[in-house]
Amino acid sequence: MHRRSLLAAAMAATAAPAMAQPKTDPENTLFLDLKDGRVVIQLLPDIAPLHVERIKKLARDGFYDGIVFHRVIEGFMAQTGDPTGTGRGGSKLGNVKAEFSRTRQFLRGSVGAARSQDPNSADSQFFICFAPTPFLNGQYTIWGQVVEGMAFVDKITRGEPPRTPDKIVRMRVAADVKS
Repeated sequence: MHRRSLLAAAMAATAAPAMAQPKTDPENTLFLDLKDGRVVIQLLPDIAPLHVERIKKLARDGFYDGIVFHRVIEGFMAQTGDPTGTGRGGSKLGNVKAEFSRTRQFLRGSVGAARSQDPNSADSQFFICFAPTPFLNGQYTIWGQVVEGMAFVDKITRGEPPRTPDKIVRMRVAADVKS
């Protein structure tokens, strides 16, 4: 019996670190609520301070609530953030200057700023990568990384545009959410 107890204790001790949740700064964490559950995004102010500032302002204003995912490509990404739902709109705040990173790569769960051909044309639209997308490295601004809930992103309805698009239920800065 004693041997079994030691084995159980050893298994519990080694399992605990694997189950530990990442520590995040609530001021630099977004809660993106989708129909299937909550996605937690770690913001990257050290890499893209202007983009992080913009996203936080829009999230705090409730701008993203109810906005559809208007472009969702299997194996690539899900794009949202356009209040018109067409992919041509944005906020009334204007463009944000590009903040390309040479040290950060687009991986599964990377969150980037969508833009037109002009590198300095990002505004409110963003995308979440379903898979590594190295061809975006150095071409688009990475401002966040999904740290929890990627399975909910995977469930977003595909299409360009999707026939029945999924919506952002609510997006908030974690520091502003009470429980």
